[in-house]
Amino acid sequence: MSVETPQYSRSSNQKRVAAATLIGTTIEWYDFFIYATMAGLVFAQLFFEPAGPSIGLLISFASVGISFLFRPLGAFLAGHYGDKLGRRFILMVTLIGMGVATTLIGLLPTYETLGIVAPILLLVLRIVQGISAGGEWGGAVLMAVEHAPAKRRGLAGCVPQLGVPLGMLMATGITALMTGVIAPGDAFLEWGWRVPFLLSIVLIVVGYVVRIAVDESPVFQEMAEKKEQAKVPIVELFRRYWYLVIIAALIFSGNNAVGYMSTGGFLPAYATTDTIGFDRTEILVAMSFASAVWFLSTLASGPLSDKIGRRRTYIIGYIWLIPSVFLLFILINTGSLAMVYLAMLLVCIGTGLTYGPQAALYSELFPASVRFSGVSISYALGAVIGGAFAPTIAQALLDATGTSMAISIYLCVMVVLGLVAVTLVRDRKGIDLSINNEQEQSTGMTVFEPAQTFTVPAQHGSAATDSSRQHIGA
Repeated sequence: MSVETPQYSRSSNQKRVAAATLIGTTIEWYDFFIYATMAGLVFAQLFFEPAGPSIGLLISFASVGISFLFRPLGAFLAGHYGDKLGRRFILMVTLIGMGVATTLIGLLPTYETLGIVAPILLLVLRIVQGISAGGEWGGAVLMAVEHAPAKRRGLAGCVPQLGVPLGMLMATGITALMTGVIAPGDAFLEWGWRVPFLLSIVLIVVGYVVRIAVDESPVFQEMAEKKEQAKVPIVELFRRYWYLVIIAALIFSGNNAVGYMSTGGFLPAYATTDTIGFDRTEILVAMSFASAVWFLSTLASGPLSDKIGRRRTYIIGYIWLIPSVFLLFILINTGSLAMVYLAMLLVCIGTGLTYGPQAALYSELFPASVRFSGVSISYALGAVIGGAFAPTIAQALLDATGTSMAISIYLCVMVVLGLVAVTLVRDRKGIDLSINNEQEQSTGMTVFEPAQTFTVPAQHGSAATDSSRQHIGA
């Protein structure tokens, strides 16, 4: 009988962690994007019809944004209990919460059947989705990054990030299948829209089975053994690192604003208006293509950040996005489907480059004892600033000005905000993430503080005690 070596065991566990975080986040974001897609296609008619077509669409997009307002609450709760009870426990809770809410949306009666109670219940379930999403991301990325060797954190951290474009790909793909093949025309409005929501219950069972099999994060295990968890991590976070939370949130806001022009349901709704004139199914297929490009660019940006640094990868991505947000609507407005694909290609390359390195960047910014709280709350606040009401703002700008150029200017402002914010932090690629190194983790995070030398764990393990010294770049 052979005995598994520690190295083999470590490698095997890292693969299980990668699979668990990828599958879990894919399911979570499938649930999240199904709502956003339906908000642009049918919810204005089914739940907000008395408000009229234009106002109904605005309210429908606003219901997408409402969930973002509750993501910080999810992040606060998940951060507090994730730093005290563990990363894996929180991942199970958020997975189940999101899945139950999504399935129940698929069972909701519409306004025609239940009156005003129907949109109220829809908003309540959307809030539950927001709370679950707020807690999901921090746990998933910390499980991935804290299990990974120091020199491969960018690659490991981009794996759960891939769940977002994969979730979007599944959401748009299944919706396109329903509108184009299974329930075209009136059938989609009558019952077809419910099917993607109801499928969530199957996905949740799969995600639960995969996630329950993974080990807890080694950094949290260390903290638990030494009993070095902060008593109230959120209080400690904001007492000592409030400025870092703000900067990290702004870094994400630019990416999120651009991403939610498509994932928030605005582009499918915009492109299928009588003015532009695209068919609903062909735009959903184009959105599936966009998801695939976003997936590939995110996958490429993780290892790229391991080579050139998180900060540089972000800067390249944001510079790419500045012209892309103007070309986005210029190309769509041509009425050519080929130009829509080109627009999606350009934008999704930039969104991938500014999303893949985020897990590693955030994890290396915050000290171990408040890391879950720091990454979760920064992510949630960035989503509120950037993506929460981006579709609503876009629709309001379009209604007020009559031109999509106003939307592009708004997106450009958000991109520049993210670009400036990322130049304010130092790249700490490879810093030792263990609780033993908390003193070094607590200094030199931004360019306003003196640069430090820090401990880089040896390549053979993610929490190794053998280490070398490295200088933090500007």
